[in-house]
Amino acid sequence: MTEAPDGSGHSRTVEVERKYDVDAATPLPQWQGIPGVDAVSDAEVRELDARYLDTADAALSRAGVALRRRTGGPDAGWHIKGPREGDGRLEIGWPLGDDESIPDAVSEVLSRWTTEELTPLARIENTRTAYLLTGPDGVVAEFVDDRVRATDLRAGIEREWREWELELGPAAPADEAGRAELFAAAERVIFAAGARDAASGSKLARALGY
Repeated sequence: MTEAPDGSGHSRTVEVERKYDVDAATPLPQWQGIPGVDAVSDAEVRELDARYLDTADAALSRAGVALRRRTGGPDAGWHIKGPREGDGRLEIGWPLGDDESIPDAVSEVLSRWTTEELTPLARIENTRTAYLLTGPDGVVAEFVDDRVRATDLRAGIEREWREWELELGPAAPADEAGRAELFAAAERVIFAAGARDAASGSKLARALGY
């Protein structure tokens, strides 16, 4: 879950999440037996619209990096997602700004991977329904039910699908064993509802047919 911006004007967070494929009619999980979780929030619907950019030769994608400008939801803004490390992935975020041009601060961070021109790669629109799984110390995890409409802007191909994500929150276990126990318990109810391990590692990859 994204942290608030710090004094430098941007936010930094390590996302620890897992994704699952589901059919259009798959029922939501029945949250029972999740360690540290004693309540589930009401649904919050968010309409998200993300535009992804990359170089002509996909330098960012080849490095495992994604750049997007997203509107809607609590973390609207510019985001750079770094290469994945295990279940975690560093995300850096900046405010949207006054127009759609890439902020200088974003370009500066991107320069470690490329300084070439960036052009539209994909658009991902998502009707997201979010639920917070909470315990005595706060948010243990956020579960989201995503209905995605994606366009590969370079190939002109549109795709639609539904997926779930479970992302650890600030009150999740900090140790590897505790996190493994939490994911194992959550996946018992997630798979019981009819979900499957995600076939694609990210929405962008799936939008591009990977």
